[in-house]
Amino acid sequence: MKPDTKTREQYAFFFPIQTRWADNDMYGHVNNVTYYSYFDSAANALLMQKAGFEPKRSPRIGLVVNSTCHFLQELSYPEMIEVGVAIQKIGNSSLIYDLAIFKNNQNLAAAQGQVVHVFVDRITRQNCPIPDSIREALQPYKSTDSACA
Repeated sequence: MKPDTKTREQYAFFFPIQTRWADNDMYGHVNNVTYYSYFDSAANALLMQKAGFEPKRSPRIGLVVNSTCHFLQELSYPEMIEVGVAIQKIGNSSLIYDLAIFKNNQNLAAAQGQVVHVFVDRITRQNCPIPDSIREALQPYKSTDSACA
């Protein structure tokens, strides 16, 4: 089932990305696995820029345990895109990100999906609670989309 197409208004954080020559596949468009790297980069940028997360030093790290993507329009090099990020849900040890990729100056998503991070102890890899400082910093980015509540 095709999901409702997301719009820019549904996101408060945007991460700009310049597609690269190497992103294109033999068919002349961005390869599907590359969309996931865009999602991962944008989700981590939100954590680092807005929640002060330091992935190289933090005793807790977020591991991706699930991800999805719906491809709605082709992307290709050279193209500037922006990845919109919203927090769909903040659990005890997990974050569910709502993400969408927008072509430059377009209001409708070219791709959209989810990434689930579970926070674990860096050494033991045991689940651990999301730090309160991150939880509080992400509140302004919670999704207002009732379908994602």
